[in-house]
Amino acid sequence: MADLKLTDVAKTYGGTVEVLKNINLDIKTGELIVFVGPSGCGKSTLLRMIAGLEKISGGTLEIGGQVVNDVPPAQRGIAMVFQSYALYPHMTVRENMSFALKLAHKSQSEITAAVDRAARILQLEPYLDRLPKALSGGQRQRVAIGRAIVRDPQVYLFDEPLSNLDAALRVATRIEIAQLKESMPDSTMIYVTHDQVEAMTLASRIVVLANKGIAQVGSPLELYETPENEFVAQFIGSPSMNLLPGEVTGTGEMTEVTLETGLKVRSAVPTRDSDMGIQVNVGIRPEDFVATETGHAYEGTVDIIEALGEVTLLYFDKQEGAEHGMIAKLPGIHAGLRGQTVKLGADPAKVHVFSGGRSLLYR
Repeated sequence: MADLKLTDVAKTYGGTVEVLKNINLDIKTGELIVFVGPSGCGKSTLLRMIAGLEKISGGTLEIGGQVVNDVPPAQRGIAMVFQSYALYPHMTVRENMSFALKLAHKSQSEITAAVDRAARILQLEPYLDRLPKALSGGQRQRVAIGRAIVRDPQVYLFDEPLSNLDAALRVATRIEIAQLKESMPDSTMIYVTHDQVEAMTLASRIVVLANKGIAQVGSPLELYETPENEFVAQFIGSPSMNLLPGEVTGTGEMTEVTLETGLKVRSAVPTRDSDMGIQVNVGIRPEDFVATETGHAYEGTVDIIEALGEVTLLYFDKQEGAEHGMIAKLPGIHAGLRGQTVKLGADPAKVHVFSGGRSLLYR
C-alpha cells in the first residue's frame, strides 16, 4: 500500500470554470479518508482526479512517492467502487470478480485464490455462482467491492457506494465496510459521501470541502467538538449548530458574551483583553442545550415538536432578523412543550465562539 500526497491540486473546465483550487492533503497508508461537503463542492471530481478519470489542471498528485498526474488510470494501482454496481448481468458473481484479473492475464490459480479470499472477507461464498439479478442491492454492492479487492490495489476509492440502497441496507452495508477496513488494516481507502453518519462512523479523518477548497481536515470528533469555522460547525452535526449573535463583554480563560437578546452566555473559549466589544456568533449544538431556570442562554416559544422516542426536537419561533428558529434536542419525551416558553442553558465547555466566521480557538 502507499501514501498519497496532493499538492496545490486544482481543477478547471475550459480554462475558466474553477471547480477546485489549492487542494493540499497528505493521506497515510492504512487511513480511511472521507470527503464530505455540500452538493457541487467537488467531492466526486477530486476522487475522479485521484483515479485518473479526470485530468488534473494544476498541482501534483503523488502515490507512493511517484507523481502520477499523467499516469493512466489502469497503472495507478487504484480500484474504484461507484454508486452504481456496474456488474455484468450475464456473468456470475465469480466471473464478475475475476474479469479484471483475466484481462491482466493472471493464472487461473491466482484468480481462484484472489476471488476466494475476497468472497470470504465479504461473506459472498454462497453466491459465487449466482447472477447479479438473483442478489439483493446490498449483495450486489459487496460484489462490486469484491471486484476491487481481488485486484489488490494500493488505494481503494469509494464514490457514494451506499447511495442506491434503502435505509436498512445502508446501515448493514456501512457496518460491513467498517468490518472490511478492520480486516484490511494496511489498505488505504478514500470514501466520498453526503451522509454524515457514514462519515462520522467510518472515517479515520474527514476532509470537509467547500468554496472550491478544503474547509477543515480532522478526525470525526475533532470536527464535531472543535470546528475551525462556522461552515464546518453547521455542516457537521444534525440538526446543525445554532448561532446566536452577540458581543464579547468579558475576556480571559472564560469568555462572557452578551447576546442581542440581552441574555449572557459563558464559554470556555479563551479571549484576550483586546477582544472586548468585538461582534461574535456563539455556537451551541442542539444536543448541548439543557432546560434550566437559571443562567439560561436562550429563551423562546416552542413552535414545532418532533418526538423521536429517545430524544425530542424542539423548534422555536424565529426571532426578528433571524434566518431560522433555534433548535434544541432534549433527551426523553417532551410532547407537552408546544406553545410553551422554554429556557435553555449550556455547559461553557460546549459553547463555541466565532468571529468573522472563524473559531477564536484557531486564530
